[in-house]
Amino acid sequence: SLPSTSLLTFRKLAGCTLFITGASRGIGKAIALKAAKDGANIVIAAKTAEPHPTLPGTIYTAAAEIEAAGGKALPCVVNVREEQQIINAVEKAVKTFGGIDILVNNASAISLTGTLETETKKVNLMMEVNVRGTYLTSKTCLPYLRKSKNPHILNLSPPMNLNPMWFKNHCAYTISKYGMSMCVLGMAEEFRGEVAVNALWPKTAIHTAAMDMLGGAGIEKQCRKTDILADAAYCILTKPKSFTGNFIIDEVLLKEEGVKDFDVYAIAPEKNNLFLVGASQAFKEEKKLSGSQHGRPDGAKVNKESASAKPSSPVAETFRVIQDTMSEEYVRTIQGVFQFELSGDEGGTWYIDLKTKGGSAGFGKPPVTADVVMNMSSADFVKMFTGKLKPTMAFMTGKLKIKGNMALAIKLEKMLTQLNSKL
Repeated sequence: SLPSTSLLTFRKLAGCTLFITGASRGIGKAIALKAAKDGANIVIAAKTAEPHPTLPGTIYTAAAEIEAAGGKALPCVVNVREEQQIINAVEKAVKTFGGIDILVNNASAISLTGTLETETKKVNLMMEVNVRGTYLTSKTCLPYLRKSKNPHILNLSPPMNLNPMWFKNHCAYTISKYGMSMCVLGMAEEFRGEVAVNALWPKTAIHTAAMDMLGGAGIEKQCRKTDILADAAYCILTKPKSFTGNFIIDEVLLKEEGVKDFDVYAIAPEKNNLFLVGASQAFKEEKKLSGSQHGRPDGAKVNKESASAKPSSPVAETFRVIQDTMSEEYVRTIQGVFQFELSGDEGGTWYIDLKTKGGSAGFGKPPVTADVVMNMSSADFVKMFTGKLKPTMAFMTGKLKIKGNMALAIKLEKMLTQLNSKL
C-alpha cells in the first residue's frame, strides 16, 4: 500500500537476516512477510510449535508463508522467558544465515487490569516477556548486530508519557511496556553509531487473532490491519543506522513517507478506534432522546423501574433501546452481566444482563452478580452508547473505569457497534 514511486519498492532487505520474536502470527508475522518479499532471511522465534486451541498458526505454518512470499525461514521454538532458548535460537540463526542484521522485539503479554485485579502470575508474565525478554534478546543479538553493515533493533512499544492516566487503570502492563521503551532509550545511546534502536507503536487498535479471542466476532471493525505496522517497520528498518532513539507512531511515519490513503489499512474505515492522547475525537451535540418502555414480545421480563424512575432522560432512553434490542443471540455470544455506576445528572446504578435467559436491562442492581462494573458519568455513558465516544478512548483517558472481566468488557463493543444506528 506504499506509493509505487517510493524508494521502498526496491528490495532493500534482500539477503538480510531478521530475528523476530512472536512471529508465528499477528504483527510479528506481518513484518516477517513484508521483509520476505524482498528475499530476506527470517528467524521465527516464537513459542507455538503445536497448533493453539484458539489462535491460528505455528512457527512452521509461518515459515511456509514466508518461503512462499520469497524469503528464507528458520522456525525456532523460543519462549523469551527462557534465556537459554534465546541463546540457542540466536546461535542457530548465525550458523544458518551467517549473522543477524535486524532484531524485532515483538513478543508481548497483556492484561489491562487494575492493581488489585491483576494476579501475580500475570504481573510476572508481563514483566518477564515484555521487559526481561526484550532486554535479554537484545543483549544476546547485539554482538552479532554490531558486525552488520546496517543493524537495527525495533521494539513494539509506546512513546513514554508519564501522565498518570496511562498508569492508573493498568499499572503493571504500562510499566512493562514502558520497560521496553526504556530499553530503546538506553540502548540507542549506548550503541549510537553502531546499532540503530527504535520503538514503533500503532495509532489505532490493530486486528490480530488475539484481538478476536478477547473481543469476539465484530471487534475487527474497530481496528486496522497489521499491514500498517509492517509498512512502518519496513520504513524504519531500511533507514541508515544513524536513525536511532526514535519513538515512532505508524501513521505519522507513513504520512512522512508519502502515504495519503489510510482507508486501505482499515477493516471498516469509518470505525477506526483511536487510542492516543491528542487524537481528534469529534463529539456531536448530544441528542435528547425520549420514548416509553415497551413489553417484550418474547416474554422476557422488563425492568419497569427504569421506565418509571427516569422515563424521559437520555440514560433511561438508552436502556429502553438496549432492552428492546435484547436477543438470545446477544446472550449466547456475550455471556456477561454489566453494572454501570453513573455519576452526574440521571446517575445511579444501572445494568445490562446478557447472561440470564432472554436478557434484561434497566435501573438498579442486576438480578445476578455482575461480571464487570463500569464507573463513568451519565453524559459520557450516553455518548459511548450512541457512538460519539469510543469505549477504548473512554477507558484510556480515564473517563471509564472498569473492574472485573476485561475480556467481557471488550466483547460489549460488538453490541455497541450494532446498537449505534438505533440510539
